[in-house]
Amino acid sequence: MAPPPTPKREVVWIDGLRGIASVLVVTAHICRSLVPHLIKPALSDRGPSTLFQLPFIRCLVMGRASVAVFALVTGYVNSLGPLKKSRAGNADAALIGIAKSAFRRFGRFMIPAIVATVISWLACQFGAYNVAHVADSDWIRATSPVPSTSFAGAFYDLFKSLGKTWIDGGNAYDKIQWTLTYLLKGSMMTYLTLFALIYVKPRWRMLILVGLFWFKWKSGDALVGFNIFCGILLAEVSIDPDVINFASAHPYIQAVGSASLIILGLFFCSYPEEHPEWARWSRNMQDFGRLIFPVGAEYARFYPGMGADALATGIMFNTTAKTILSHRFLCWMGKQSWPVYLIHAPLIRTVLTWVLFGASVRPPQGKDQNGNQMPPGWLPLAKPWVVMFAIPLFYVFLYRVAVLWSQYVDPWCARVTQRFEDLVFRDDAKVEKPLLLS
Repeated sequence: MAPPPTPKREVVWIDGLRGIASVLVVTAHICRSLVPHLIKPALSDRGPSTLFQLPFIRCLVMGRASVAVFALVTGYVNSLGPLKKSRAGNADAALIGIAKSAFRRFGRFMIPAIVATVISWLACQFGAYNVAHVADSDWIRATSPVPSTSFAGAFYDLFKSLGKTWIDGGNAYDKIQWTLTYLLKGSMMTYLTLFALIYVKPRWRMLILVGLFWFKWKSGDALVGFNIFCGILLAEVSIDPDVINFASAHPYIQAVGSASLIILGLFFCSYPEEHPEWARWSRNMQDFGRLIFPVGAEYARFYPGMGADALATGIMFNTTAKTILSHRFLCWMGKQSWPVYLIHAPLIRTVLTWVLFGASVRPPQGKDQNGNQMPPGWLPLAKPWVVMFAIPLFYVFLYRVAVLWSQYVDPWCARVTQRFEDLVFRDDAKVEKPLLLS
């Protein structure tokens, strides 16, 4: 996900949306660890559904829509400033800001991700994931790295993971960083699009953005592609005088239309990742997807992406929704979203796993009395009352660590990026200060 930008009054609600998306990513990974059946729409084929398997409510335990929200926010926030300058006749200043922000983006993405990976690597080498390797959780075991076999091999494995993070998303020490390479590409896609269209008239620019959205849709780029262009298009629409005047002149249409989009977006975001044929509502969505999605599309990516786009569009035109998302607590969560994304998975596999599985007794291993090989016994989950207390406390601990990251690690990363910029930029380029959100 993208690092949070400098707060501006017109995008405060975006911080709130980003904050909710980040906490839902954490919730989704905890649910994958402890209650993976919630990913499905029912307990069995045509069987009953639990409360959190029902549409709308299941959005609380789904994480894929959050990735789409991060992509959309990247397109929206990073294009809003340049588009305003372009409409004000100051396109040259917008281009300077685009160039500088594109350069800084690498540092803001890569340096914090490197720090998080090194911390996870150290934890791995010192055995912090040992409990995770034998925990009764498929997701925790599958995402927990094993220590290297030698001192030199440990450094080789580290540099290999650091490189693969940006090549194919294959970071062995934090597998959820697979999204970063796509979001970084999405950022560069945003800057390149702005560079190409900054001198284009607003009406034509919106038409071209619709065409780019359609192209990414037809090409099957549901992870980042069409969400990026939706974000840029929403930024353009949000400052278009004709759209603003029309919405102000038709408050009923604005209220009903925006509420309908929010409801529709949440329903689309409910699409299950596994076995959509198990419930009637998700089977109907599957049938509808065959009509609107390109051949070979991954519906579990397209529906959350389409839902995130509809949801953000509805929120942008809904005063009540923007007021709610502009609450200072949600905005505070949004400011912590980048460190939360980077650190939550290692903390789940260490701190939370130690609490929920560490005190359990592992079943006997090896062969039984008859000489037959017994199935692998994993550390069982703690008692329900321990889980009920541990998970809320984990969220408090997670956000406390995130605040410390924001206070110490993020400023250090920003200083490193700034020093590198001072080293490589021409003297005449250093005079101009940052001109757009980055």
